[in-house]
Amino acid sequence: MAWFPLHFVAQVLSRARVFAAALCKTRRRVPAAAPPQAFLGRPQRHLVPGRAAGVYAGRSVLVSGAGGSIGSELCRQLLSCSPRCLVLYELSELALYTVLQELAPSAARAGVELVPVLGSVTDSVQVKQVLGQNGVQVVLHAAAYKHVPLVEANPLPGLANNVLGTRTLARAAGQAGVERFILISSDKAVRPANIMGASKRMAEQVVQDLASRSTGTVFSMVRFGNVLGSSGSVLPLFQAQVARGGPVTVTDPAARRYFMTIGEAVQLVLTAGAEAQGGEVYMLDMGMPVSVLQLARQVIESAGFTVQGADHPDGGIAIKFIGLRPGEKLEEELALTAERTATAHPKIFSLQEAQVSEIEVAAMLRGLRHALAAGNSQAARDLAARRVESFSAAGPASDRQAGGQARGKT
Repeated sequence: MAWFPLHFVAQVLSRARVFAAALCKTRRRVPAAAPPQAFLGRPQRHLVPGRAAGVYAGRSVLVSGAGGSIGSELCRQLLSCSPRCLVLYELSELALYTVLQELAPSAARAGVELVPVLGSVTDSVQVKQVLGQNGVQVVLHAAAYKHVPLVEANPLPGLANNVLGTRTLARAAGQAGVERFILISSDKAVRPANIMGASKRMAEQVVQDLASRSTGTVFSMVRFGNVLGSSGSVLPLFQAQVARGGPVTVTDPAARRYFMTIGEAVQLVLTAGAEAQGGEVYMLDMGMPVSVLQLARQVIESAGFTVQGADHPDGGIAIKFIGLRPGEKLEEELALTAERTATAHPKIFSLQEAQVSEIEVAAMLRGLRHALAAGNSQAARDLAARRVESFSAAGPASDRQAGGQARGKT
């Protein structure tokens, strides 16, 4: 073994520290990401739960999609309402494990029983067992495939989960005597340009049909805008791109979206669960739609950088326009009609929208099952086009060339 004089070792260590310090100075330092509410472009809506807490107190509540961004936040806020039991229904094992580990200490302190259920809402046998064994009284249905490009590329799994899963859970809830069922929908359900939005509109039609015939369970829906900070949403994508040094990718300079925070979304769901009489679609006053390009600029500037352009050609973070992806629109809508009714909460509106008949819903479900059994995605698109206003059956070119056969993940 070679031995070196102590003064030589000290010199090497000193120079290493100097080199490390210089290296750190050359690296891009990104401040902590600004919170989602900083990018709303309007005051954040704070909805006082009031009577809502009483609807969940002492009851058995099931949250489907409990491991997702919305589902997990629903569970967090529900714990403060003191339910007797909270059933966490989740398809992803990792997501279920993660949310269970997070909630367990708080639930123990609050005396709330947590019941983790690993499974799909399309499994009618399991759904009936879970509702019955846990005496579920309130269902908050957040489980859905929601990412537009992924569902556009995989239409059959998207339709099966979002439409038939909703039908299975909602119908079983009615048969089990559940007090309230709340479907979480999307602004993309309004005159949709993509299969995800069409699937959510079809799910709304299923729930509206059940609401029109229900003599016990109160069925209602809430319609979200884009939820800032949720998994796969544009805000964390932009922040990650900034942290890597750019570019920040924007689909189109004219693209605009309605935005809300996860907190606003969950408060809207809990409030709707308390106020609904049956068949309503609830929406939050989200102000004017926000420019996605402006949001990108704000994210860059909030991190302490400048936007690369004519004024800063060699510095800052670049914005790159990549074009609208399949199924995307320049701007979303919130309602099928301009008619809206005020509620007890000044920033929440109730929409009474036209619904299709029981016969039409039954035909839609039957046709969808046939398309799924045949693995024919084009037949499923054609069905959606017939049942959903403004939706076109034309899908991605590769899907049409494949003769309508399902492709991608299942």
